Amino acid sequence: MNIIVVGLSHKTAPVEIRERVAFAPTDMGRPLHEMRALPAVAEAIIVSTCNRVELYAGTHAPEACVGQLKAFLAAYHGIPAEQLEEHLYDYQGEEAIRHVFRVSSSLDSMVIGEPQILGQIKTAYGYATEHKTVGSVLNRFLHKAFSVAKRVRTETDIASNAVSVSFAAVELARKIFGSLDGKKVMLIGAGEMCELAARHFLNNGAASVMVTNRTLERAIKLAEEFQGQAIPFEEFPQRLHQVDIVLTSTGAPHFILGQEKMEEVIRQRKNKPMFLIDIAVPRDIDPKVNKIDNIYLYDVDDLQGVVQANLKERHKEAKKAEVIIDQEIGQFSRWLENRDVVPTIVALRKKFEEIRQGELQKTFSNLKDLGPKERQAIEALTAAIVNKMLHPPTSVLKQNQETASGSDYVDAVRTLFDLEIAQEEDDSEIS
Repeated sequence: MNIIVVGLSHKTAPVEIRERVAFAPTDMGRPLHEMRALPAVAEAIIVSTCNRVELYAGTHAPEACVGQLKAFLAAYHGIPAEQLEEHLYDYQGEEAIRHVFRVSSSLDSMVIGEPQILGQIKTAYGYATEHKTVGSVLNRFLHKAFSVAKRVRTETDIASNAVSVSFAAVELARKIFGSLDGKKVMLIGAGEMCELAARHFLNNGAASVMVTNRTLERAIKLAEEFQGQAIPFEEFPQRLHQVDIVLTSTGAPHFILGQEKMEEVIRQRKNKPMFLIDIAVPRDIDPKVNKIDNIYLYDVDDLQGVVQANLKERHKEAKKAEVIIDQEIGQFSRWLENRDVVPTIVALRKKFEEIRQGELQKTFSNLKDLGPKERQAIEALTAAIVNKMLHPPTSVLKQNQETASGSDYVDAVRTLFDLEIAQEEDDSEIS
């Protein structure tokens, strides 16, 4: 059995193409069954996210399978095959295994280390399991991909550094306060990035959110989302001393907070630290505020600098992850190759034994005067002949099972002896 991947991603196709080939999560049964019904496809999984659409297949006919999957993807979405072809990639064997391990470990993501892709692949696997389009190979393959992703996250720091501006603010606040538990947050303005940062703060222990905006209705609506408190815009300066973290994004043409006002606020707070995040362009807070003791002011460029530094760290950790994936590829490939070799040897011996037994019965029925010793001697003789005849092909299969040509030998033996393979399900963990 070979593993095939056919797909496209943010690296090979613009969003307008990715939109056209996306599969609706509410109707995965139909495309899964159509894909599984392709002549060369034995097992099928469809992964569809905003950044990639990929088809995973188990097959005994790799070249035919690749062609059929590409044609299926084009036909299902009504796109001319030649138009889609330039955006598609395809992988077989170890290349396919490496690709899926890298995708599930978020090494192929737009943002390296992001956690969403693993959940999306698990969802795709769940759909395929529900619709019974996976068998023992893809079942074991996907579980292995999940364990590889877990190992990458456990043994590297690929996901430990913030790579979004909003989450970088949370990371900096942790360094300033040690813990965000019980901290109070004020939103000045209702920009999307500001709102997202506030959500991150609440998810990481902040106690409450106070929201102000020039349009009070907008402040009330946002406060309700955070189960916080809305205050009129003209009142926020009098409430600043009550909060520990301020996120501002008003779009005002001038500073709304200056050095003198913030010196007054820090006195009211008895020099308890404050963290100010100015995401506005032009800026809302006078940069001189950063000179005040116990006030820590960061603007959007500061946060971008943190993000870029963290991205560099993630790329360093990605190199460690690639080493882990190299190790895991070899392990899974050996299982996959052995899975083909062992049943082939079993089927070959079974076929020869059936022939031997059939011929013995014919011989014994014609030689009715044979005694037990003679019968036993003929049995032993024919068994020895069969074993000697099977020894060379069996040895070749075993010796080449971990080489690139191993599958070729398996296919040749199966074809030459017209073997029927009885493959049992095996979903246990790979040791």
